[in-house]
Amino acid sequence: MSAAVVRLAETWRGEDLIAEISVARPGKLNVIGRAAMAELRALCEHLAQRPELRCVILRGGGDKAFIGGADIAEMAGLDPASARQFITALHLVCAGLRALPVPVIARIEGYALGAGLEIASACDLRIAATSARLGMPEVKVGIPSVIEAALLARLVGDGRAREMVLLGEIFTAEDAARWGLLSRVVAPEELDAAIEQAVTSVLSSGREALRLQKALFRRWETLPLDAAIAAGIDAFAQAFEGPEPRARLGAFVARKNGA
Repeated sequence: MSAAVVRLAETWRGEDLIAEISVARPGKLNVIGRAAMAELRALCEHLAQRPELRCVILRGGGDKAFIGGADIAEMAGLDPASARQFITALHLVCAGLRALPVPVIARIEGYALGAGLEIASACDLRIAATSARLGMPEVKVGIPSVIEAALLARLVGDGRAREMVLLGEIFTAEDAARWGLLSRVVAPEELDAAIEQAVTSVLSSGREALRLQKALFRRWETLPLDAAIAAGIDAFAQAFEGPEPRARLGAFVARKNGA
């Protein structure tokens, strides 16, 4: 059985790099096993070191699936020790996406199930086609939803997250958007335009400001309120260590005065 193929495509907009990572496994809903997990983790580590990087898009190959889950054939042969290694490898993919210093956009078309939905949840934005079908069906095959499934309660609330992982049902993109899991849902023929709109918005923002914002958001996830506010004050002051705020604020004032 062939493994998923992980590809990186780079697009330049002047000095700005847009990276698109695709996971393709035709006929298998782009499910991933150990080899693809290792490739995805390595790509994240590589991209994190690229100062010219502005945005990352993660997508599945074809229109049938984003990532349909982890490879069940591989999981069927696990024992307790190898199960720990397998699920840790998947967690490191999610952690690598979360650690990227720029916005990460999941382009979701077709199925995003189990590991696929955990990977999507590790992205900053999730933009989906109306054809998308999502779910956490692990309990249906005798295992719990784990690792980055822990993010779901933050995204959709505790009650809805419990429903997702305890019932294991598949739900529509419209449901996911209503719950707050998806950032945007559009018709399949409009999906690429919606992704481009998000990328354009990213590129119109300050390079360093976005990196500071992404890092701050990660800190907000674990800090108590008072500490989170203090971290924000530090980030605001840090922004003025470089020329970006003065240049952009000055340009804004000039435009306003010239209006």
